[in-house]
Amino acid sequence: MMYHHTALLPRAASESQKTMSTARIHPSPSAISTTIKHLTGKLQFARTHTLSPLKGSGRSRRNTLRGRTLTVSASSAPAVSEPLEVCVKASVTTPNKLGDCPFSQRVLLTLEEKHLPYDIKLVDFAKKPEWFLQVSPEGKVPVIKIDEKWIADSDVITQELEEKFPDPPLGTPPEKASVGSKIFSTFIGFLKSKDPNDGTEEALLNELTAFNDYLKENGPFVNGKQISAADLSLGPKLYHLEISLGHYKNWSVPDSLPYVKSYMKTIFSMDSFIKTRALPEDVIEGWRPKVMG
Repeated sequence: MMYHHTALLPRAASESQKTMSTARIHPSPSAISTTIKHLTGKLQFARTHTLSPLKGSGRSRRNTLRGRTLTVSASSAPAVSEPLEVCVKASVTTPNKLGDCPFSQRVLLTLEEKHLPYDIKLVDFAKKPEWFLQVSPEGKVPVIKIDEKWIADSDVITQELEEKFPDPPLGTPPEKASVGSKIFSTFIGFLKSKDPNDGTEEALLNELTAFNDYLKENGPFVNGKQISAADLSLGPKLYHLEISLGHYKNWSVPDSLPYVKSYMKTIFSMDSFIKTRALPEDVIEGWRPKVMG
C-alpha cells in the first residue's frame, strides 16, 4: 500500500508554482514499511520511495521545487520504474491533506490495491494554478499521467490501469459492474432535498435495500469473496453518504440493512481506504454548497 504526494511542476519553474508549498507528511501508524522480496536470492530489504527526484540527477531533491510532497511506503514491488503522477483536490480544512473527491479516491484506491507507486499533486480548487489547467483544461480531477499522456475521468483511468497493470486483477464482471450504481445519485437527491415527503429518502432506501439483498446472496463484495473495481468505486461514495447524511440529516443506514453496514465497515477499515480517504470535515464542507444552495 502506498501513496506519495508532490506538486506537478514543469521542468522550468513558473510564477504559478509559487502558490504551492513544500511539506512532508508521514504515513499513518498502520502503514508498513516497504518490504520487497527478491525472487531469486530471496533477500528481503526495506525501501521507502522518496518523491520529486530531479530528472537527470542521481540524487533526490525534496525542497528544490515548491511543491507539496507526501512520501508513503509501498507494500510490494512496484510494477513501474517511476511513480505515476496523479492530480487530486486538496483539502480545504487542513494543509497538505487530500480533498473530498470520491472519484479521486477511487483512482488512488486502484493504485494502492495494484501496489503501484504514485505521486499525488494536490490542487487548490479555490485558486487553480496554471500548470494544472494546462494538464486539465476543464479544471477537473482526477487526472493521471501514464506513458507521458495525461488521462482524465475515473472510469477511463481505472480501465487504463487495469489493462496496463493487470496483476492483481481488479476487473468486475460486466453483469455485476452496475451493482449499487444508483446509490450515489439517490443519495445526492436525498441530501439536497428540503421536503421530507418528496420521496428522495425512499428512493435511497430502495437502492440500499436492493444492494443489501445482493450482498446477502453474493457478498461480501460485489464480485463475491474478492474485492474488485466496483467496490473501489462504491466505497468512497458510501463514505460520503455516511458522513454527509449523518451531519446534515442526522440520518444513517438503518440496522435493517446489516449486509450494507457490514460492507461499509469492511471497506472503510481497509488500509488502502484509510490512507486515501478525505477527512470527515472536508466531506462536510464539500457538500455544504449543495445542501445550502
